[in-house]
Amino acid sequence: MTMQFQTPNTRRSFLKRSGMGFGSIALNSLLSKDSLAARQAETHFPGKARHVIHVFLNGGMSQVDTFDPKPELTKRGGQMLPFDNLQTERRTGVALPSPFEFKQHGVSGIPVSDLFPHLSKCVDDMAVIRSMYAELPSHELSLMLMNTGTQRLVWPSMGSWLTWGMGSGNENLPGFIALCPGGMPVGGAGNWRSAFLPGVYQGTHIDTSKTNPHELISNATNTRLTHQEQRKHFDLLQAMNRRHAELRPNEQSLEARIQSFELSYRMQFEATDAFDVSKEPDHILKLYGEGPQNRQLLMARRLVERGVRFVQTWHGNMQPWDSHSNIKETHRTVANQCDQGLAALIIDLKQRGLLDETLVLCTGEFGRTPSVEMDQGGGGAAQGRDHNHWGFSLWMAGGGVKGGTTYGATDEFGFKAVENPVSIHDLHATMLHLMGFDHEKLTYRYAGRDFRLTDVFGEIVREIIS
Repeated sequence: MTMQFQTPNTRRSFLKRSGMGFGSIALNSLLSKDSLAARQAETHFPGKARHVIHVFLNGGMSQVDTFDPKPELTKRGGQMLPFDNLQTERRTGVALPSPFEFKQHGVSGIPVSDLFPHLSKCVDDMAVIRSMYAELPSHELSLMLMNTGTQRLVWPSMGSWLTWGMGSGNENLPGFIALCPGGMPVGGAGNWRSAFLPGVYQGTHIDTSKTNPHELISNATNTRLTHQEQRKHFDLLQAMNRRHAELRPNEQSLEARIQSFELSYRMQFEATDAFDVSKEPDHILKLYGEGPQNRQLLMARRLVERGVRFVQTWHGNMQPWDSHSNIKETHRTVANQCDQGLAALIIDLKQRGLLDETLVLCTGEFGRTPSVEMDQGGGGAAQGRDHNHWGFSLWMAGGGVKGGTTYGATDEFGFKAVENPVSIHDLHATMLHLMGFDHEKLTYRYAGRDFRLTDVFGEIVREIIS
């Protein structure tokens, strides 16, 4: 079975000739094939996961300082490494040993650095891939690649693909939500765009730096009008949209607008509650800890618990993990901001029986060099690491992932993936498989060809699937 685009002409014709009010149209949209809520059963086969929480540690987490210990790098500290060209973007110098201590954890004995004292206790639920690689050492391009499967073309994000394929489990909340405190990551809304998929599948951005749930979504609640009065306004808006469709039969964004307006109306009943972490008991708040990173991870649990299909949490605006200098202090700072919350997320999902159906994916856009980045002014080493797309690490948990496993390897210095290399397309193919999709068959016809998240690439990493 190939899932393909449904043209909007039938819906538009219905709008033209219908005399029903907006409420009836909303009901029809919920029952129609292309609505968010109605698509949730349309997978190619029974998937192990029903939801995804994608934790994005944007900026480039260093693999040799977190999940990929390299004793040889320590031995060669201060020496030039035996590579013809170790440079990715900037000039690098001698080997920089990790300033963090690695220890084995759990029954599986997976080594994790002391950057993650809380998360390390959860390794038996995690699969660590040590052989990831990207295409270029550029934040902007690698972010697009990780999120959309392409670096330069305007393609839908993976959250949009999944909500288009599965819909949302809650008609009162968006199917795809992007949580980011204090601003936007590099590339902005392009990271959660729907592109040529219908606009209703684009991610909804929430600024989680705000602690008041009523301030998280601007104008989410109308305090001046009753719900009945708002209903009348929406009915009038529907009539105007119908007239617009009659005059402009090729206007393809109308459907997305109608569904977005209706969703905004319904969100008044549930959105504020979903984001209000103060309703959690004290022991859960203590489990996650304080700060915007930990708070938004708790929000992510509350959202998937309410049926949201894809939740993306960003560490912050721009590139918080981009440690070009003083990696000892900068990586320690950002790790301290999320370590407790990451562990809490796994523990909390597990104790609620949600981990088996929720895929937790923790990534950056690339890794970092094992050699020290030189001061570009020629003044010596800055004790940081440059971007490195040749080899890096990420981890997954829940949703059919085989916990307590490691997969792939970089070379003895942690520079390049050399054993079982995994591309971003492979990662996407694996994620879709866990959700119940054949990545070669989840297609959307646009501009005369069938598009898919993995383009013409992608192999499932079956060794990490339980």
